[in-house]
Amino acid sequence: MKILIASALVAIAALAAGQASAAEHEVQMLNKGEKGMMVFQPDFVRAAPGDTIKFVPVDKGHNVETIQGMLPEGATPIKGQPSQEVDVTLDKEGVYGVKCSPHYGMGMVALIVVGKPTNLEQAEEVKQMGKAKKVFGELFEEVEKQ
Repeated sequence: MKILIASALVAIAALAAGQASAAEHEVQMLNKGEKGMMVFQPDFVRAAPGDTIKFVPVDKGHNVETIQGMLPEGATPIKGQPSQEVDVTLDKEGVYGVKCSPHYGMGMVALIVVGKPTNLEQAEEVKQMGKAKKVFGELFEEVEKQ
């Protein structure tokens, strides 16, 4: 009986330690931020598998969704509703490109790198429009600084 109880306590401690090591990253959706108008702040996040990203609509009218072709294989796409907070736990390594649909052409995009950027080349090949093309160019440079 003592061995069973000790085993259960070890399992609970291991589970709690695993949960404690996961981080939460907050990304604000803003009309105006440090880098200008219609931005995610920060627009570049390095995360570990199992971390949570919390997208917070500080200003109304913004959403977050993944960009087709900028998602690791097997990862669940992100698609939030306008003006709603979205929490996602990312467990697949790779590059996640996200946009605010209404403000995508204005460059309201962000890049999240979870673990190793396994799909970086694929993500870089996705054609972007408007200011999003310039912003992603800068964000991909951040990945290479790794």
